[in-house]
Amino acid sequence: MRNLMVTGGAGFIGSNFTRYMLEKYPDYTVLVYDKLTYAGNLDNLKDVAARFGDRYAFVQGDICDAATVREAIRAYDVDTIVNFAAESHVDRSIMNPDAFIKTDVYGTYVLLEATRELGLERMHQVSTDEVYGHVPEGASKETDPVAPRSPYAASKASADLMVNAYHITYGLPVTITRGANNIGPYQYPEKVVPLFVTNALDDQPLPLYGDGKQVRDYQYVLDHCEAIDLVLHKGEIGEIYNVGTGTEMRNIDMTRLVLKLLGKPESLIQPVRDRPGHDRRYALDVTKIRALGWEPGHTCEEAIEKTVRWYVENEWWWRPIKSGERYREYYRRQYAGREIT
Repeated sequence: MRNLMVTGGAGFIGSNFTRYMLEKYPDYTVLVYDKLTYAGNLDNLKDVAARFGDRYAFVQGDICDAATVREAIRAYDVDTIVNFAAESHVDRSIMNPDAFIKTDVYGTYVLLEATRELGLERMHQVSTDEVYGHVPEGASKETDPVAPRSPYAASKASADLMVNAYHITYGLPVTITRGANNIGPYQYPEKVVPLFVTNALDDQPLPLYGDGKQVRDYQYVLDHCEAIDLVLHKGEIGEIYNVGTGTEMRNIDMTRLVLKLLGKPESLIQPVRDRPGHDRRYALDVTKIRALGWEPGHTCEEAIEKTVRWYVENEWWWRPIKSGERYREYYRRQYAGREIT
Protein backbone atom coordinates (compact mmCIF):
# COMPACT_ATOMS: atom_id res chain seq x y z
CA MET A 1 0.00 0.00 0.00
CA ARG A 2 1.75 3.10 -1.28
CA ASN A 3 -0.40 4.69 -3.98
CA LEU A 4 -3.79 5.75 -2.65
CA MET A 5 -6.77 7.09 -4.54
CA VAL A 6 -8.86 9.17 -2.15
CA THR A 7 -12.28 9.60 -3.70
CA GLY A 8 -14.12 12.66 -2.44
CA GLY A 9 -10.71 13.96 -1.38
CA ALA A 10 -11.62 17.61 -1.96
CA GLY A 11 -14.40 17.40 0.61
CA PHE A 12 -14.24 17.80 4.37
CA ILE A 13 -12.98 14.49 5.76
CA GLY A 14 -11.25 13.48 2.53
CA SER A 15 -9.07 16.58 2.38
CA ASN A 16 -8.07 16.21 6.03
CA PHE A 17 -7.23 12.55 5.41
CA THR A 18 -5.17 13.39 2.33
CA ARG A 19 -3.12 15.93 4.27
CA TYR A 20 -2.71 13.55 7.20
CA MET A 21 -1.45 10.65 5.08
CA LEU A 22 1.01 12.73 3.07
CA GLU A 23 2.42 14.21 6.28
CA LYS A 24 2.75 10.84 7.99
CA TYR A 25 4.05 8.68 5.14
CA PRO A 26 6.84 10.31 3.10
CA ASP A 27 6.91 7.39 0.65
CA TYR A 28 3.16 7.43 -0.11
CA THR A 29 1.47 9.15 -3.03
CA VAL A 30 -2.14 10.31 -3.00
CA LEU A 31 -4.42 10.86 -5.97
CA VAL A 32 -7.49 12.89 -5.05
CA TYR A 33 -10.42 12.01 -7.30
CA ASP A 34 -13.34 14.36 -6.80
CA LYS A 35 -16.37 15.54 -8.77
CA LEU A 36 -16.18 19.01 -7.16
CA THR A 37 -19.83 19.30 -6.27
CA TYR A 38 -20.91 22.18 -4.03
CA ALA A 39 -19.05 20.67 -1.04
CA GLY A 40 -15.88 19.79 -2.96
CA ASN A 41 -13.45 22.68 -2.83
CA LEU A 42 -9.86 22.83 -4.04
CA ASP A 43 -9.21 25.52 -1.42
CA ASN A 44 -9.35 22.59 1.04
CA LEU A 45 -6.19 21.25 -0.61
CA LYS A 46 -4.36 24.47 -1.49
CA ASP A 47 -1.59 23.87 1.04
CA VAL A 48 -1.37 20.18 0.09
CA ALA A 49 -0.70 21.03 -3.55
CA ALA A 50 2.01 23.49 -2.48
CA ARG A 51 3.72 21.21 0.05
CA PHE A 52 3.41 17.79 -1.59
CA GLY A 53 3.23 18.52 -5.31
CA ASP A 54 5.53 15.63 -6.22
CA ARG A 55 3.43 13.08 -4.29
CA TYR A 56 -0.03 14.56 -4.75
CA ALA A 57 -2.25 14.71 -7.82
CA PHE A 58 -5.83 15.72 -8.53
CA VAL A 59 -8.29 14.36 -11.08
CA GLN A 60 -11.77 15.80 -11.43
CA GLY A 61 -14.18 12.95 -11.96
CA ASP A 62 -17.39 11.26 -10.88
CA ILE A 63 -17.16 7.88 -9.12
CA CYS A 64 -20.20 6.84 -11.18
CA ASP A 65 -18.09 7.17 -14.35
CA ALA A 66 -16.49 3.73 -14.60
CA ALA A 67 -14.22 4.57 -17.52
CA THR A 68 -12.74 7.67 -15.85
CA VAL A 69 -12.26 5.81 -12.56
CA ARG A 70 -10.30 3.04 -14.28
CA GLU A 71 -8.28 5.50 -16.32
CA ALA A 72 -7.23 7.35 -13.17
CA ILE A 73 -6.31 4.13 -11.36
CA ARG A 74 -4.11 2.99 -14.25
CA ALA A 75 -2.53 6.39 -14.86
CA TYR A 76 -1.41 6.77 -11.24
CA ASP A 77 -0.69 3.10 -10.48
CA VAL A 78 -3.23 3.13 -7.63
CA ASP A 79 -3.16 0.13 -5.31
CA THR A 80 -5.70 1.25 -2.67
CA ILE A 81 -9.00 3.16 -2.81
CA VAL A 82 -10.29 5.03 0.23
CA ASN A 83 -13.83 6.09 -0.56
CA PHE A 84 -15.05 9.32 1.02
CA ALA A 85 -17.08 10.31 -2.04
CA ALA A 86 -20.71 10.70 -1.03
CA GLU A 87 -23.66 12.98 -0.92
CA SER A 88 -23.65 13.39 2.83
CA HIS A 89 -26.18 15.87 4.22
CA VAL A 90 -29.40 14.38 5.61
CA ASP A 91 -31.42 17.53 4.88
CA ARG A 92 -30.37 17.48 1.23
CA SER A 93 -31.24 13.77 1.02
CA ILE A 94 -34.78 14.66 2.07
CA MET A 95 -34.92 17.34 -0.65
CA ASN A 96 -33.34 15.20 -3.39
CA PRO A 97 -32.85 11.48 -2.67
CA ASP A 98 -31.94 10.72 -6.28
CA ALA A 99 -28.42 12.15 -6.04
CA PHE A 100 -27.73 10.07 -2.93
CA ILE A 101 -28.73 6.81 -4.56
CA LYS A 102 -26.57 7.52 -7.60
CA THR A 103 -23.39 8.55 -5.80
CA ASP A 104 -23.54 6.64 -2.54
CA VAL A 105 -24.85 3.33 -3.93
CA TYR A 106 -24.05 3.13 -7.64
CA GLY A 107 -20.77 5.01 -7.21
CA THR A 108 -19.63 2.55 -4.55
CA TYR A 109 -20.50 -0.33 -6.89
CA VAL A 110 -18.33 1.24 -9.62
CA LEU A 111 -15.38 1.44 -7.21
CA LEU A 112 -15.87 -2.15 -6.10
CA GLU A 113 -15.90 -3.34 -9.71
CA ALA A 114 -12.74 -1.37 -10.43
CA THR A 115 -11.06 -2.87 -7.36
CA ARG A 116 -12.04 -6.36 -8.48
CA GLU A 117 -11.18 -6.04 -12.16
CA LEU A 118 -7.86 -4.27 -11.65
CA GLY A 119 -6.76 -6.41 -8.70
CA LEU A 120 -6.21 -3.62 -6.18
CA GLU A 121 -4.85 -4.36 -2.71
CA ARG A 122 -7.76 -2.77 -0.83
CA MET A 123 -10.91 -0.78 -1.01
CA HIS A 124 -11.83 1.00 2.19
CA GLN A 125 -15.38 2.31 2.59
CA VAL A 126 -15.94 5.31 4.85
CA SER A 127 -19.41 5.03 6.34
CA THR A 128 -21.44 6.55 9.16
CA ASP A 129 -23.08 5.78 12.49
CA GLU A 130 -26.39 6.83 10.92
CA VAL A 131 -26.75 3.41 9.27
CA TYR A 132 -27.72 2.00 12.68
CA GLY A 133 -30.67 4.38 12.96
CA HIS A 134 -32.10 5.69 16.21
CA VAL A 135 -30.48 4.04 19.25
CA PRO A 136 -32.77 4.60 22.27
CA GLU A 137 -30.36 2.95 24.71
CA GLY A 138 -26.98 1.27 24.78
CA ALA A 139 -24.47 1.60 21.96
CA SER A 140 -24.33 0.18 18.43
CA LYS A 141 -21.89 -2.64 17.78
CA GLU A 142 -20.53 -3.51 14.35
CA THR A 143 -22.56 -6.73 14.38
CA ASP A 144 -25.87 -4.92 14.95
CA PRO A 145 -28.31 -4.85 12.02
CA VAL A 146 -28.54 -1.62 10.05
CA ALA A 147 -31.81 0.29 10.41
CA PRO A 148 -31.45 3.55 8.44
CA ARG A 149 -34.25 6.12 8.72
CA SER A 150 -33.27 8.82 6.20
CA PRO A 151 -32.50 8.59 2.47
CA TYR A 152 -28.88 9.49 3.27
CA ALA A 153 -28.52 6.77 5.90
CA ALA A 154 -30.25 4.24 3.63
CA SER A 155 -27.85 5.03 0.78
CA LYS A 156 -24.82 4.54 3.05
CA ALA A 157 -26.21 1.33 4.53
CA SER A 158 -26.84 0.02 1.01
CA ALA A 159 -23.25 0.80 0.07
CA ASP A 160 -21.97 -1.00 3.18
CA LEU A 161 -24.01 -4.07 2.30
CA MET A 162 -22.64 -4.05 -1.24
CA VAL A 163 -19.06 -3.77 0.06
CA ASN A 164 -19.65 -6.74 2.35
CA ALA A 165 -21.30 -8.71 -0.47
CA TYR A 166 -18.27 -8.19 -2.72
CA HIS A 167 -16.01 -9.46 0.04
CA ILE A 168 -18.10 -12.59 0.58
CA THR A 169 -18.85 -13.28 -3.09
CA TYR A 170 -15.56 -12.35 -4.73
CA GLY A 171 -13.13 -12.36 -1.81
CA LEU A 172 -12.52 -8.66 -2.37
CA PRO A 173 -10.10 -7.12 0.18
CA VAL A 174 -12.32 -4.52 1.85
CA THR A 175 -12.72 -2.78 5.19
CA ILE A 176 -15.37 -0.38 6.48
CA THR A 177 -15.31 2.32 9.15
CA ARG A 178 -18.48 3.86 10.55
CA GLY A 179 -17.78 7.27 12.01
CA ALA A 180 -19.66 9.44 14.46
CA ASN A 181 -20.32 13.14 13.72
CA ASN A 182 -17.05 14.59 12.41
CA ILE A 183 -16.19 18.23 13.01
CA GLY A 184 -13.11 20.29 12.26
CA PRO A 185 -11.41 22.34 9.52
CA TYR A 186 -12.95 22.67 6.06
CA GLN A 187 -16.42 21.33 6.88
CA TYR A 188 -19.00 22.89 4.58
CA PRO A 189 -21.07 25.32 6.66
CA GLU A 190 -24.42 23.62 6.08
CA LYS A 191 -23.46 21.12 8.81
CA VAL A 192 -24.55 22.08 12.28
CA VAL A 193 -21.31 23.01 14.05
CA PRO A 194 -19.74 25.21 11.32
CA LEU A 195 -23.19 26.62 10.56
CA PHE A 196 -23.74 27.64 14.16
CA VAL A 197 -20.21 29.00 14.59
CA THR A 198 -20.34 31.15 11.48
CA ASN A 199 -23.90 32.34 12.13
CA ALA A 200 -22.95 33.30 15.68
CA LEU A 201 -19.90 35.22 14.45
CA ASP A 202 -22.28 37.32 12.35
CA ASP A 203 -24.86 37.59 15.16
CA GLN A 204 -27.35 35.61 13.08
CA PRO A 205 -29.88 33.14 14.56
CA LEU A 206 -28.79 29.55 15.16
CA PRO A 207 -31.59 27.33 13.73
CA LEU A 208 -31.78 24.52 16.29
CA TYR A 209 -34.01 21.59 15.39
CA GLY A 210 -36.93 20.89 17.73
CA ASP A 211 -36.09 20.79 21.43
CA GLY A 212 -32.36 20.34 20.78
CA LYS A 213 -32.24 17.18 22.87
CA GLN A 214 -30.99 14.97 20.05
CA VAL A 215 -27.86 13.13 21.23
CA ARG A 216 -24.70 12.97 19.13
CA ASP A 217 -21.01 12.05 19.44
CA TYR A 218 -18.92 14.92 18.07
CA GLN A 219 -15.44 13.68 17.13
CA TYR A 220 -12.52 15.68 15.79
CA VAL A 221 -11.87 14.87 12.14
CA LEU A 222 -8.17 14.07 12.56
CA ASP A 223 -9.00 11.46 15.19
CA HIS A 224 -11.17 9.81 12.57
CA CYS A 225 -8.35 10.04 10.01
CA GLU A 226 -5.97 8.31 12.44
CA ALA A 227 -8.52 5.53 12.91
CA ILE A 228 -8.90 4.97 9.16
CA ASP A 229 -5.11 4.87 8.82
CA LEU A 230 -4.94 2.24 11.56
CA VAL A 231 -7.64 0.11 9.94
CA LEU A 232 -5.87 0.31 6.58
CA HIS A 233 -2.64 -0.99 8.11
CA LYS A 234 -3.80 -3.24 10.95
CA GLY A 235 -7.49 -3.90 10.43
CA GLU A 236 -8.79 -7.31 9.46
CA ILE A 237 -9.98 -7.72 5.88
CA GLY A 238 -13.77 -7.94 5.63
CA GLU A 239 -14.35 -6.26 8.99
CA ILE A 240 -16.26 -3.15 10.10
CA TYR A 241 -14.94 -0.73 12.75
CA ASN A 242 -16.94 1.91 14.59
CA VAL A 243 -15.07 5.18 15.16
CA GLY A 244 -16.09 7.81 17.71
CA THR A 245 -15.30 9.17 21.16
CA GLY A 246 -17.76 6.77 22.77
CA THR A 247 -19.34 9.70 24.63
CA GLU A 248 -22.51 11.73 24.08
CA MET A 249 -23.63 15.33 23.91
CA ARG A 250 -27.05 16.87 23.35
CA ASN A 251 -27.33 19.32 20.46
CA ILE A 252 -28.60 22.05 22.80
CA ASP A 253 -25.49 21.63 24.93
CA MET A 254 -23.25 21.77 21.86
CA THR A 255 -25.03 24.97 20.82
CA ARG A 256 -24.58 26.59 24.23
CA LEU A 257 -20.90 25.63 24.25
CA VAL A 258 -20.35 27.23 20.83
CA LEU A 259 -21.98 30.44 22.02
CA LYS A 260 -19.99 30.43 25.26
CA LEU A 261 -16.70 29.97 23.41
CA LEU A 262 -17.56 32.89 21.14
CA GLY A 263 -18.87 35.12 23.92
CA LYS A 264 -22.28 35.30 22.25
CA PRO A 265 -25.71 35.35 23.96
CA GLU A 266 -28.00 32.32 24.08
CA SER A 267 -30.74 34.57 22.71
CA LEU A 268 -29.27 33.76 19.27
CA ILE A 269 -30.74 30.23 19.56
CA GLN A 270 -33.80 30.00 17.29
CA PRO A 271 -35.76 26.75 17.60
CA VAL A 272 -37.07 25.56 14.22
CA ARG A 273 -39.45 22.80 13.16
CA ASP A 274 -37.66 19.48 13.47
CA ARG A 275 -36.28 17.47 10.55
CA PRO A 276 -38.66 14.74 9.31
CA GLY A 277 -37.69 11.38 10.83
CA HIS A 278 -34.92 12.98 12.87
CA ASP A 279 -33.00 10.30 14.81
CA ARG A 280 -32.98 11.23 18.49
CA ARG A 281 -29.82 9.41 19.47
CA TYR A 282 -26.73 7.82 18.00
CA ALA A 283 -24.18 5.98 20.11
CA LEU A 284 -21.26 3.81 19.05
CA ASP A 285 -19.50 1.01 20.87
CA VAL A 286 -15.84 1.62 19.93
CA THR A 287 -14.33 -1.38 21.75
CA LYS A 288 -13.24 -3.02 18.49
CA ILE A 289 -11.19 -0.09 17.14
CA ARG A 290 -9.67 0.44 20.58
CA ALA A 291 -8.47 -3.15 20.52
CA LEU A 292 -6.29 -2.16 17.54
CA GLY A 293 -4.62 0.46 19.73
CA TRP A 294 -6.63 3.55 18.75
CA GLU A 295 -7.88 6.15 21.20
CA PRO A 296 -9.59 9.46 20.38
CA GLY A 297 -7.30 12.42 20.89
CA HIS A 298 -10.11 14.82 21.76
CA THR A 299 -13.27 14.79 23.83
CA CYS A 300 -16.45 16.18 22.30
CA GLU A 301 -15.84 19.45 24.14
CA GLU A 302 -12.23 19.68 22.97
CA ALA A 303 -13.25 18.90 19.39
CA ILE A 304 -15.84 21.69 19.45
CA GLU A 305 -13.41 24.18 20.97
CA LYS A 306 -10.74 23.41 18.37
CA THR A 307 -13.30 23.63 15.56
CA VAL A 308 -14.65 26.97 16.78
CA ARG A 309 -11.12 28.36 16.87
CA TRP A 310 -10.44 27.25 13.29
CA TYR A 311 -13.53 29.00 11.89
CA VAL A 312 -12.73 32.15 13.85
CA GLU A 313 -9.23 32.18 12.35
CA ASN A 314 -10.17 31.15 8.79
CA GLU A 315 -12.88 33.51 7.65
CA TRP A 316 -11.15 33.60 4.24
CA TRP A 317 -12.36 30.04 3.68
CA TRP A 318 -15.99 30.11 4.79
CA ARG A 319 -17.21 33.63 4.06
CA PRO A 320 -17.07 33.32 0.24
CA ILE A 321 -19.11 30.11 0.54
CA LYS A 322 -21.80 31.61 2.74
CA SER A 323 -22.06 34.80 0.69
CA GLY A 324 -22.58 32.87 -2.56
CA GLU A 325 -26.03 32.69 -4.11
CA ARG A 326 -26.05 28.88 -4.22
CA TYR A 327 -25.56 28.68 -0.45
CA ARG A 328 -28.00 31.49 0.27
CA GLU A 329 -30.70 29.83 -1.84
CA TYR A 330 -30.20 26.50 -0.02
CA TYR A 331 -30.40 28.26 3.34
CA ARG A 332 -33.67 29.96 2.39
CA ARG A 333 -35.15 26.67 1.20
CA GLN A 334 -34.08 24.86 4.32
CA TYR A 335 -34.95 27.30 7.10
CA ALA A 336 -37.39 29.98 5.88
CA GLY A 337 -40.71 29.79 7.73
CA ARG A 338 -39.63 27.01 10.11
CA GLU A 339 -39.21 29.17 13.18
CA ILE A 340 -40.93 28.02 16.37
CA THR A 341 -42.14 30.95 18.42
